[in-house]
Amino acid sequence: MCGITGFVDYKNTSSITELNLMVKSLFHRGPDGNGTFIDTIDNAMVGLGHTRLSILDLSGAGHQPMTFGDYTIILNGEIYNFKEIREQLILLGHNFVSESDTEVVLKAFIHNGVHCVDDFIGMFAFIIYDKKSKKIYFCRDRAGVKPLFIYLKEDILLFGSELKALMTHPQFEKKIDLDSVADFLSYGYIKNPSSIFKDTIKLKPGNWFIFDIQTRQGKNLVYWDVLKYYEQPLLKIEFEDAIQETRRLLVSACNYRMVADVPVGVFLSGGYDSTCVTALLQKDRSEKLKTFTIGFPDGANEANEAQKISQFLGTEHTCYDCTINEAKSIIRDLPYYYDEPCADISAIPTIMVSKLARQKVTVALSADGGDEVFAGYNGYFENLRRWAQIRHIPTFCKPIIGEILENVNKIIPSQKINIKHKLSGLGKTLKDNSRNALATFMNCSTKIPDSIVYNVLADRKNELVRVVKMGEMNSILGTLQYLDYTSTLTDLLLTKVDRASMSVSLEGREPLLDHRLLEFAAQLPPSFKNNGIQSKIILKEIVHREIPKKLMDRPKMGFDLPIYDWLKGDLEYLMAEYLSTSKLNEHQIFNPNYVKILISEFKMNKLLYKEIIWRLIVFQMWYEKWITD
Repeated sequence: MCGITGFVDYKNTSSITELNLMVKSLFHRGPDGNGTFIDTIDNAMVGLGHTRLSILDLSGAGHQPMTFGDYTIILNGEIYNFKEIREQLILLGHNFVSESDTEVVLKAFIHNGVHCVDDFIGMFAFIIYDKKSKKIYFCRDRAGVKPLFIYLKEDILLFGSELKALMTHPQFEKKIDLDSVADFLSYGYIKNPSSIFKDTIKLKPGNWFIFDIQTRQGKNLVYWDVLKYYEQPLLKIEFEDAIQETRRLLVSACNYRMVADVPVGVFLSGGYDSTCVTALLQKDRSEKLKTFTIGFPDGANEANEAQKISQFLGTEHTCYDCTINEAKSIIRDLPYYYDEPCADISAIPTIMVSKLARQKVTVALSADGGDEVFAGYNGYFENLRRWAQIRHIPTFCKPIIGEILENVNKIIPSQKINIKHKLSGLGKTLKDNSRNALATFMNCSTKIPDSIVYNVLADRKNELVRVVKMGEMNSILGTLQYLDYTSTLTDLLLTKVDRASMSVSLEGREPLLDHRLLEFAAQLPPSFKNNGIQSKIILKEIVHREIPKKLMDRPKMGFDLPIYDWLKGDLEYLMAEYLSTSKLNEHQIFNPNYVKILISEFKMNKLLYKEIIWRLIVFQMWYEKWITD
């Protein structure tokens, strides 16, 4: 795991000084070493920088930037099957001087161009500078585990693992994108490819961005999209055969993510996903896995269950309780590590469990993605039921009913915000006669009411619409899974884990997001995953064959803190400090009078969409750190 950054400067005003500062901003991602590369080509200066967290080939041979011939690479992440690819390249005549996966990526690219990535099993963001063709190639892994930001304006191209590296460069302009602010308030994160700043994008997962230095033009190339597999016909397969193949893929995915020259551990929450990863890994190992859990005495607490599972499996377990005092110590640092606003409350305990693990290991396996891959969210039950009701409405009636609902919505008092929000969402869904109607339905269900966002923003009246284009999906459940996979997973959940783990120089790995598993699970019959009564059916069956069902049979719990209770008590100072009229007037993005109303309703337990309070605090903390300072 590492940090990567750099520039293409057509003004030729950048130097090694600017590049070193960009690299320095990412030292938390790679404290074991750093390197830079500078080249002048035609009328531009090219700079590449790297910070290293040594995981594979701890020797100097794995140093980056790495150059071979006309090609120079910087890589963040891991290619787990690099040894197999290396052997294939040796047979094709390539020689290697290191045992690193970076050299494998570079020479695979030299041999096979952009198609090299088709063979990679891993998580990665890498950049390859080709001096001969005068192009720079940017690539991001299929699931988007590793981040990559790109800023392009006039005479400068900047890029990096985190926004802070770009902001370090003097030519970066911190112009806030108000559409992205609205997006953040609506959902709690900013969806790719947008970012909080104008002229700045997040490279989409499964994409190349190929930039021609001579013409200053770039183009995107999609090399993988999970949508393709949700559009495939469902597999005709027996349940037992599906169990065996799913288990085989899970074992392979987990074992690949144990490849390292440093100690590796596992985050064990006590839920099905992390228990599955732990059980499959510990099963055939004589040495004890190191497992780590954070408990929440004041909130949803699975620490005792995780301890019981650890004892049954025989892991070396470490647990720590997260209290409000620990949370306070972390909250102030959130905007530094989350340099684009991200309102996932569980970032706090995720940083804590990362700190806990880093005391003993350098790599930790997480189990994110299980809900998206195996349909585990409780919301699927309600959404499947509601969508079935909508589908029973005759097609010719839907636009008429939708229009009626939207007109009725206009005469309902503004105080009935929840009713208005639901009627508006249902009306828009019924009026959408395309195959994307379910996306419209889910979009309206997952965001807070537009009226709240409009009233919070001082100067915005236009509706923010997220457009999701889909083909003919293989099932309704598959559509729901795809929408979740392409919404919150990459830009909220994986962002949370990446920044939290890297804040303490810990590499996080995601076995449940192995692309081979994703492709297979996308084509499984829906009844193998969620039948409207039970969720994660096939994954649970695999776990029950390793762990007694009685240890697992309990309601699903989240990885959350009781933040809203704390905001009415010991953390009330956050509202007073960051949501005061004087603070809000510093940027005039938000309407202070309406924010006052929201705070008052929140304190009286009358604010139904209380998420807006934490999102406002998060944005204000971010603004103070990155714009005001």
